[in-house]
Amino acid sequence: MAWVRRVRTASGATAVQIAESVGGRRRIVRHVGSARDEVELGLLLEEAHRLLADDRQGMLDLGIAPARLKAVMVPPPAAGLFASAASGPASRQVVPRSRVLRTSCGLLYDALAGVYASLGFDVVADEVFRDLVIARIVEPTSLLDIDRVLAEMGRVSASLSTRKRTLRRCRAGAYRDQVATACFNHALANGDVSLVLYDVTTLYFEADKEDDLRKVGYSKERRVDPQVVVGLLVDRHGFPLEIGCFEGNKAETLTIVPIIKAFQERHGLTDMVVVADAGMLSAGNLKELDEAGLRFIVGSRVTKAPKDLESHFRWHGDAFVDGQVIDTITPKDQRGVTSNASDPKVKAEPVWDRQPHPRSWRAVWAYSTKRAVRDNMTLTLQENKARAVVAGEKTARTPRFVKTRNGAQELDQASLARARRLVGLKGYVTNIEASIMPAPEVIASYHDLWHVEQSFRMSKTDLRARPMFARTRDAIEAHLTIVFTALAVSRTVQNRTGLSLRRFLRTLKP
Repeated sequence: MAWVRRVRTASGATAVQIAESVGGRRRIVRHVGSARDEVELGLLLEEAHRLLADDRQGMLDLGIAPARLKAVMVPPPAAGLFASAASGPASRQVVPRSRVLRTSCGLLYDALAGVYASLGFDVVADEVFRDLVIARIVEPTSLLDIDRVLAEMGRVSASLSTRKRTLRRCRAGAYRDQVATACFNHALANGDVSLVLYDVTTLYFEADKEDDLRKVGYSKERRVDPQVVVGLLVDRHGFPLEIGCFEGNKAETLTIVPIIKAFQERHGLTDMVVVADAGMLSAGNLKELDEAGLRFIVGSRVTKAPKDLESHFRWHGDAFVDGQVIDTITPKDQRGVTSNASDPKVKAEPVWDRQPHPRSWRAVWAYSTKRAVRDNMTLTLQENKARAVVAGEKTARTPRFVKTRNGAQELDQASLARARRLVGLKGYVTNIEASIMPAPEVIASYHDLWHVEQSFRMSKTDLRARPMFARTRDAIEAHLTIVFTALAVSRTVQNRTGLSLRRFLRTLKP
């Protein structure tokens, strides 16, 4: 004998199972699924009863013929005003049990399509492109499998050949330019674009051979697959504004200026603040941004601290207090131009100004006790590794704090002491005068970079921008345009609902 049972799981869901009794023991025949609300539970129970009533299961012949009820679909006309008592009771009408013929996540599609339209992306005037973006948000998958995702939302997908033509139209029709303009207008209407954040990442391919775009380059994950370098520009809240694609072996420092200039020319901007991390710090980049009339805030490398803070170390030693901020100057060219750098003979730090300091930038250094504790822990681990290498207990290719003298390895005590002296310090370089933006605001603006890092994480995890399987440049650029558009819709969904994208999809999908 088989029956349908409901069981509460450890996660709080309700599992629907088909069980049978064999020899006095209960055995699970099939696990139909787990439901988290009444709608899912009803669908799973319907499916379980359908499986239980399957004709292919077979029935045990007990020699008992079940009585069949007479079903009257249309009631007969009444014989008269008063029915005869001898006519007997009226036949009972049998209404067949309702069956679920089809379900779809129509509400989810309508919600995402509404956000898509509210951002002004309908200017693209391509329904297939819109469906590709929504499918990327709901369930990132291959171009061949998109029709299944759209069918679950009650949509009839275009043919595979039409979807491929859409990818080709994406670049020829300048879809990205139209989407980027709509993103800029949305950001301008809901905030400001006076400060933008920039960062880069790499997207690798499931391919063996390189070409003009897909090349093997530096990878933080130490991959040797062909890749492309992607630069992303967002506003201070993480909403995407511009995206660019570069060759896989292109240096990160060479990507920021082209994207910033393209963004500036597209929207006719003459003054804004660009924030980037220390990887973008190069004399050429800062000079080009400054000549373009743009203000910048970039991270500084801690190795520059001894020169920038030479006056502080002479007059105050290496003692700092938590939250201490030092506003000084730093040479533009680190290879020796020190004619107008900070004078260690003067106790007061110089106030940066463009006219008296033409060969320097403004530098802001901040000390944090929490950062110092973390840096000291890292240095201790590196010191222990260096000592193990010197003692011959461990081998390493390029260990830090180990130097070779006369063919023998020894601990670099001077480098270790210098590193210990700089723990807890974080530097920032800018060309904004202190009268316009005080030091605490410079630091706070730089710390907004986590928004662009969050957008990159969303594109890689929720939207699965990598690995990439496209081969042609048109397909690669179209893929990035779809991801860029999907990222804008996803960030808007999160901002309006206060929910993560994954939780939003889980709530509306049933």
